[in-house]
Amino acid sequence: MNNNILIVEDDMAIREMMAFSLRREGFATFKAASGHEALEQLNQVNPDLIVIDWGLPDMSGIELIDMIRRDDVIKDVPIIMLTARAEEADKVKGLERGADDYLTKPASMLELMARIRAHLRRSKGFELIQSLEFQGIVMNSDAHEVKIDGVAINLSLTEFKLLKLFLQNPNKLLAREHILNHIWGRNTFVEDRTVDVHVLRLRKALKTHNKDQWIQTVRGVGYKLAS
Repeated sequence: MNNNILIVEDDMAIREMMAFSLRREGFATFKAASGHEALEQLNQVNPDLIVIDWGLPDMSGIELIDMIRRDDVIKDVPIIMLTARAEEADKVKGLERGADDYLTKPASMLELMARIRAHLRRSKGFELIQSLEFQGIVMNSDAHEVKIDGVAINLSLTEFKLLKLFLQNPNKLLAREHILNHIWGRNTFVEDRTVDVHVLRLRKALKTHNKDQWIQTVRGVGYKLAS
């Protein structure tokens, strides 16, 4: 199976060159020109590695890394910073804030490919099976897989995150604010109604296997996963 690589780079020429080189080497590529575009991609795609520029138009690459590292679903994904900032202090800051590697522009595509492969080997080598289960719903976080009574189901990344949050907190009331902060981050402006919409979509996915009733509404407060 091809590895998914997310490229977060506002310079279109560099972004397209990287995507072309990665595809030629057999990687599946996804692209974003800003931090918010990257967050939108991360709601749909579970990448195996992310390449991030420091100087994005709407936020710094460092801020984006902070958001990724706070996300329970994707916090362990390898991140390579690829930036024109070549000062030693910048490199130290990038690595201390959560980047796994730091390359300065202009970078050799051959070196970038070698580093990507090295980080992918390392991340795959240390994977642990993380299984969560409730009433026949089984989630394997590392494989990004959900099965109900042994049958695999398809979920968007946001639905996957939401279900994981419920499975990690069975029989516990989760307020809408808690769900918002956990799934979308404290610095993202998202309405409470967004939680209701995604819970509805998750219930719809579970309903085909008669598991939607386990997600219970606590009127005026939030939701809980309970039997």
